[in-house]
Amino acid sequence: MPASPLRVAIVGATGYSGVELVRRLARHPGAIVTGAYGSSASEAPRRLPGLARIWDGEVQPFDAGRVAHENDAAMLALPERAAAEIAPALLAAGLRVIDLSGAFRLRDEGARARWYPATGALPEGTVYGLAERDSAAIAGARLVSCPGCYPTAALLALGPLADAGLLAGDVIVDAKSGISGAGKAPSDRTHFSENHGSVAAYGVFTHRHTAEIEQELRHAVTFVPHLVPLDRGILETIYVRVPGGTTAADVASAFESAYAEAPFVRLTGTALPEIKHVAYTNFCDIGWVLDEAGGRLVVIACLDNLVKGAAGQAIQNFNVAFGLDERAGLL
Repeated sequence: MPASPLRVAIVGATGYSGVELVRRLARHPGAIVTGAYGSSASEAPRRLPGLARIWDGEVQPFDAGRVAHENDAAMLALPERAAAEIAPALLAAGLRVIDLSGAFRLRDEGARARWYPATGALPEGTVYGLAERDSAAIAGARLVSCPGCYPTAALLALGPLADAGLLAGDVIVDAKSGISGAGKAPSDRTHFSENHGSVAAYGVFTHRHTAEIEQELRHAVTFVPHLVPLDRGILETIYVRVPGGTTAADVASAFESAYAEAPFVRLTGTALPEIKHVAYTNFCDIGWVLDEAGGRLVVIACLDNLVKGAAGQAIQNFNVAFGLDERAGLL
């Protein structure tokens, strides 16, 4: 740990991911929360009653000058348009920025214009930050763009298979997420009476996370997300064709070699994981079953969308970026 705690501001601290950031960074041994801010300068100060005696400060209206001059790093838990506007100014002031939005995830200019039109050119030093696969780049990054919650599970499950040459055909990602993944702003889709007792697919062939998964995987995927009546959690059932002759040992070896030193990936083999096993943690659990005769592989990946899929992953990236213990503030 550094001799003195790193000073961190949290911008967008009243949303689900923002509150989770405050909760965990307030107890981080190598960081101090110098301020928590709303997403605009016009918001009234407010407290976070659920964090009483964990963090007793007030969420203040956003003040770019204070954030820029009182901190070593800023965590942005903002909508994409706001992040696209705020992040470049903080970078210019010398801060390192950890961004939870999608504003800076896509490297292709055309894809970015389609899915995140408020973002212009990527700031110099921007890195896509999946710590298990991008740690070397994160360590020198000025702006770490944290992956989306759905892509985090998909890429952790599929990346080792792609690296090992075990993706031989179509890849289908059937993903289910709790309602908090849709953010705090209410909508017809996330209203209790609409979601309770139901499961609904959405965004078929039109979800922006498809572009993100394909960018990092370098393989086409069919991605179908669903909303399920849970507060938090993601479970993805992923269907893969593997090359002829692929054995269970080949699959196990691909995962085990990829994650032998990854503190937040737990491999469960044929004991398939469940959302309740990962809720409120920064773990992604991955299990799988191979049909050797048919060349079919089913992979199950589970994580908490607010922790490993958002705030926890951001803190993990913060730790890597500043040379701290990757597990700090997360166990």
